[in-house]
Amino acid sequence: MRKSKAKKRILLPDPKFNDVLVTRFVNNLMYDGKKSTSYDVFYDAIEIIQKRTEQDGLEMFKKALSNITPAVEVRSRRVGGATFQIPSEIRPERKTSMGIKWMILYARKRNEKSMSSKLAGEIIAAAKEEGAAFKKKEDVHKMAEANKAFSHFRF
Repeated sequence: MRKSKAKKRILLPDPKFNDVLVTRFVNNLMYDGKKSTSYDVFYDAIEIIQKRTEQDGLEMFKKALSNITPAVEVRSRRVGGATFQIPSEIRPERKTSMGIKWMILYARKRNEKSMSSKLAGEIIAAAKEEGAAFKKKEDVHKMAEANKAFSHFRF
Protein backbone atom coordinates (compact mmCIF):
# COMPACT_ATOMS: atom_id res chain seq x y z
CA MET A 1 0.00 0.00 0.00
CA ARG A 2 1.30 3.44 -0.89
CA LYS A 3 1.67 6.26 1.59
CA SER A 4 -0.79 9.13 1.68
CA LYS A 5 -0.59 11.73 -1.07
CA ALA A 6 1.47 14.86 -0.43
CA LYS A 7 -0.56 17.94 0.39
CA LYS A 8 -0.66 20.64 -2.30
CA ARG A 9 1.16 23.74 -1.12
CA ILE A 10 -0.66 26.99 -1.72
CA LEU A 11 1.59 29.49 -3.51
CA LEU A 12 1.29 33.19 -2.83
CA PRO A 13 0.95 35.42 -5.92
CA ASP A 14 4.02 37.44 -6.90
CA PRO A 15 4.32 41.04 -5.67
CA LYS A 16 4.39 42.85 -9.04
CA PHE A 17 1.77 41.10 -11.23
CA ASN A 18 -0.21 39.38 -8.45
CA ASP A 19 -0.08 36.09 -10.38
CA VAL A 20 0.47 32.57 -8.98
CA LEU A 21 1.84 31.28 -12.33
CA VAL A 22 4.69 33.82 -12.12
CA THR A 23 5.52 32.58 -8.60
CA ARG A 24 5.63 28.97 -9.87
CA PHE A 25 7.93 30.01 -12.70
CA VAL A 26 10.22 31.97 -10.37
CA ASN A 27 10.39 29.04 -7.94
CA ASN A 28 11.58 26.80 -10.79
CA LEU A 29 14.05 29.43 -11.98
CA MET A 30 15.58 29.81 -8.52
CA TYR A 31 19.03 28.48 -7.57
CA ASP A 32 20.19 27.96 -3.94
CA GLY A 33 17.07 29.56 -2.43
CA LYS A 34 17.84 32.96 -3.97
CA LYS A 35 14.27 33.97 -4.72
CA SER A 36 14.84 37.73 -4.89
CA THR A 37 17.54 37.21 -7.54
CA SER A 38 15.15 34.96 -9.43
CA TYR A 39 12.41 37.61 -9.30
CA ASP A 40 14.90 40.23 -10.57
CA VAL A 41 15.83 38.00 -13.53
CA PHE A 42 12.16 37.38 -14.38
CA TYR A 43 11.07 41.02 -14.11
CA ASP A 44 14.09 42.16 -16.17
CA ALA A 45 13.16 39.58 -18.83
CA ILE A 46 9.57 40.92 -18.92
CA GLU A 47 10.91 44.48 -19.36
CA ILE A 48 13.22 43.34 -22.19
CA ILE A 49 10.24 41.68 -23.90
CA GLN A 50 8.21 44.89 -23.62
CA LYS A 51 11.07 46.91 -25.16
CA ARG A 52 11.68 44.45 -28.02
CA THR A 53 8.06 43.76 -28.98
CA GLU A 54 6.05 46.79 -27.73
CA GLN A 55 3.51 44.34 -26.25
CA ASP A 56 2.51 43.47 -22.69
CA GLY A 57 5.32 41.29 -21.31
CA LEU A 58 3.14 39.20 -19.00
CA GLU A 59 0.65 38.40 -21.78
CA MET A 60 3.56 37.44 -24.04
CA PHE A 61 4.89 35.16 -21.27
CA LYS A 62 1.51 33.44 -20.83
CA LYS A 63 1.10 33.00 -24.59
CA ALA A 64 4.61 31.51 -24.83
CA LEU A 65 3.90 29.12 -21.96
CA SER A 66 0.65 27.95 -23.51
CA ASN A 67 2.47 27.40 -26.84
CA ILE A 68 5.07 25.08 -25.27
CA THR A 69 2.69 23.21 -22.97
CA PRO A 70 2.36 19.59 -24.17
CA ALA A 71 -0.98 17.76 -24.38
CA VAL A 72 0.26 14.15 -24.59
CA GLU A 73 3.43 12.33 -23.62
CA VAL A 74 4.83 8.83 -24.00
CA ARG A 75 5.41 6.57 -21.01
CA SER A 76 7.34 3.32 -20.96
CA ARG A 77 5.39 0.17 -20.14
CA ARG A 78 6.64 -3.40 -20.12
CA VAL A 79 4.26 -5.83 -21.78
CA GLY A 80 5.36 -9.46 -22.12
CA GLY A 81 9.10 -8.83 -22.07
CA ALA A 82 8.97 -5.91 -24.50
CA THR A 83 8.98 -2.24 -23.53
CA PHE A 84 6.49 -0.06 -25.37
CA GLN A 85 6.25 3.72 -25.50
CA ILE A 86 2.59 4.33 -24.73
CA PRO A 87 1.04 7.74 -25.44
CA SER A 88 -1.06 9.13 -22.59
CA GLU A 89 -2.82 12.35 -21.65
CA ILE A 90 -1.09 14.61 -19.14
CA ARG A 91 -2.91 16.08 -16.18
CA PRO A 92 -3.09 19.91 -16.23
CA GLU A 93 -0.74 20.45 -13.26
CA ARG A 94 2.00 18.40 -14.94
CA LYS A 95 1.44 20.13 -18.30
CA THR A 96 2.29 23.57 -16.92
CA SER A 97 5.14 22.13 -14.88
CA MET A 98 6.72 20.57 -17.98
CA GLY A 99 6.26 23.77 -19.99
CA ILE A 100 7.92 25.87 -17.28
CA LYS A 101 10.84 23.46 -16.91
CA TRP A 102 11.46 23.27 -20.66
CA MET A 103 11.38 27.05 -21.01
CA ILE A 104 13.95 27.49 -18.22
CA LEU A 105 16.16 24.64 -19.49
CA TYR A 106 16.37 25.95 -23.04
CA ALA A 107 16.70 29.57 -21.91
CA ARG A 108 19.78 28.57 -19.89
CA LYS A 109 21.29 26.93 -22.99
CA ARG A 110 20.95 30.07 -25.13
CA ASN A 111 24.00 32.12 -26.16
CA GLU A 112 23.23 35.55 -24.77
CA LYS A 113 24.87 37.67 -22.09
CA SER A 114 22.59 37.67 -19.05
CA MET A 115 19.99 35.17 -17.87
CA SER A 116 17.24 37.77 -18.19
CA SER A 117 18.07 38.35 -21.89
CA LYS A 118 18.27 34.58 -22.45
CA LEU A 119 14.87 34.13 -20.83
CA ALA A 120 13.39 37.04 -22.79
CA GLY A 121 14.71 35.55 -26.03
CA GLU A 122 13.22 32.14 -25.27
CA ILE A 123 9.84 33.64 -24.30
CA ILE A 124 9.67 35.72 -27.49
CA ALA A 125 10.64 32.68 -29.60
CA ALA A 126 8.05 30.48 -27.88
CA ALA A 127 5.34 33.12 -28.36
CA LYS A 128 6.11 33.07 -32.11
CA GLU A 129 5.93 29.23 -32.05
CA GLU A 130 9.65 28.73 -32.62
CA GLY A 131 12.70 28.13 -30.45
CA ALA A 132 14.05 25.07 -28.66
CA ALA A 133 11.27 24.73 -26.05
CA PHE A 134 8.58 24.75 -28.76
CA LYS A 135 10.58 22.19 -30.75
CA LYS A 136 10.71 19.96 -27.65
CA LYS A 137 6.91 20.07 -27.41
CA GLU A 138 6.60 19.22 -31.11
CA ASP A 139 9.01 16.28 -30.68
CA VAL A 140 6.99 14.93 -27.73
CA HIS A 141 3.79 15.17 -29.78
CA LYS A 142 5.43 13.45 -32.79
CA MET A 143 6.64 10.66 -30.52
CA ALA A 144 3.12 10.17 -29.15
CA GLU A 145 1.67 10.21 -32.68
CA ALA A 146 4.21 7.64 -33.88
CA ASN A 147 3.35 5.30 -31.01
CA LYS A 148 -0.43 5.73 -31.29
CA ALA A 149 -0.71 2.05 -32.26
CA PHE A 150 0.22 1.05 -28.69
CA SER A 151 -2.40 3.25 -27.01
CA HIS A 152 -4.54 0.18 -26.21
CA PHE A 153 -1.85 -0.85 -23.64
CA ARG A 154 -2.81 2.11 -21.42
CA PHE A 155 -2.37 1.78 -17.67
